Amino acid sequence: MTWRVLIAEVKQETSTFNPMPTRYDEFRIYTGEAIFSAYRGTQTELSGAFDIFDEDGRIELVPTVAADCVSGGPIATPDLDRVLGEIEAAVRQQSNIDAAYLCLHGAMAGADEGDPEGRLLQNVRAILGDIPLVASIDLHCVLTDRMVEHADILVPYHTYPHTDHYETGQRAARNLLRLLDREAIPTVARIKLPMLVRGDELLTATGRFGEAIRMCQEIEASATGLAAGVIIGNAFTDVPALQSNVLVTTNGDAAAAQAAADEIARFMWNNRELFHAKLTSLDESIRLANETDGLVVFSDAADATASGASGDSNAILKGLLDADFSKRALLPIVDAPAAATAFHAGVGASINVALGGTRDSGRFEPVAVSAQVKSLHDGRFTYENGTVGNGGRTAVLIVGSMHVLVTERSVYVVGQRVFQDHGLNPTNYDLVVVKSPNGFRTWYESIASLIVAVDVPGSTSANLRSLPFENCVRPIFPLDEDVPSPF
Repeated sequence: MTWRVLIAEVKQETSTFNPMPTRYDEFRIYTGEAIFSAYRGTQTELSGAFDIFDEDGRIELVPTVAADCVSGGPIATPDLDRVLGEIEAAVRQQSNIDAAYLCLHGAMAGADEGDPEGRLLQNVRAILGDIPLVASIDLHCVLTDRMVEHADILVPYHTYPHTDHYETGQRAARNLLRLLDREAIPTVARIKLPMLVRGDELLTATGRFGEAIRMCQEIEASATGLAAGVIIGNAFTDVPALQSNVLVTTNGDAAAAQAAADEIARFMWNNRELFHAKLTSLDESIRLANETDGLVVFSDAADATASGASGDSNAILKGLLDADFSKRALLPIVDAPAAATAFHAGVGASINVALGGTRDSGRFEPVAVSAQVKSLHDGRFTYENGTVGNGGRTAVLIVGSMHVLVTERSVYVVGQRVFQDHGLNPTNYDLVVVKSPNGFRTWYESIASLIVAVDVPGSTSANLRSLPFENCVRPIFPLDEDVPSPF
């Protein structure tokens, strides 16, 4: 027997507080067989799923569209309609489909659509009918009623920082095979928690959140467990469904699913006061960097392109300039006009240029600097997971003792490869700025003498009360006082 399994992907983590809209041409899109070439052998969900399906030997994979985009602002309505429409059209073109695997993020938002993934799942279900449908999701997914209704099983990440993309794809594929073999009848328990969480206690290897995740893993390892997770949402995707959730799926055992979900949810709620970020002022951060021997890493979580921010914050750059910081520093910034100026001048040229404030001008004003153009690049590089990044025209500028990586487009500044592939080795510096709240730790913790979460402005600030929430569930912790218990 051969089963035809349809494959599709759409992923972006959105910050609705980022005023810069995401457009269609910012998506990296693969269609048909090109999906295999792009993802096989990578540390991604799709690669993990492909390997499980290949091992089974009974699966004919039917690739449609894989579309993903660097985290950013809300997707403009016509662009979101086009991306989702292309996926749905590709699904309609297929016939005799026995099952479907959708690789999702879950925290995508459009300018006018707060639940793109739920919309996609609903429409794919309508096209394909009552066949097994499994989706993998980020634990930062904004879980919606439509997502739960139209997927048979939702399989979330279990690690933060996220190091189990590949394994999550494998878990999703194994569940789909169980559905195809009629070995599983999913029963789902879901508990909604009015809480938004940040901070180091979310590190699953060391923090309290890890205890909740290990409860989920025990459920999955049990006789009736299929999938379990704590889905904390992306705090910057301010849509009506934004809150935390516990989701447990068992094989025909509704009572076990409900009991497990209740236990995990109570654990999360009882520990909610731990789940907030401890931030350090910019002045204090710079003082610590000056006093520390070895590499210091500044986490600019407020402008995290990994969380949907604009990437054009110059707050740390300005602070270092004002403080006459003389150690070797490496900083990234998204600034298309500055990159164009550097390309026009050429390598070795001295230029006067304004840096920052070109995308989120309400928060950042350009800073005038004198710089030397160290190098120029086409912006293509390879992330640590084996996928391709593209920052567009990219320039390395020397500003005093600092090297500034200036990209035309937003990129993830989480690992070291974004620097290394442009001739910059983070270990050669005294200070490196990353645009990530915690994901960077996988690649920096072992080489850093000190890591500092810097309190600066931005559309993904861990200081949640600094952000203009309008749509999320209310009342909600920690935005409101005396939030009623969900139990």
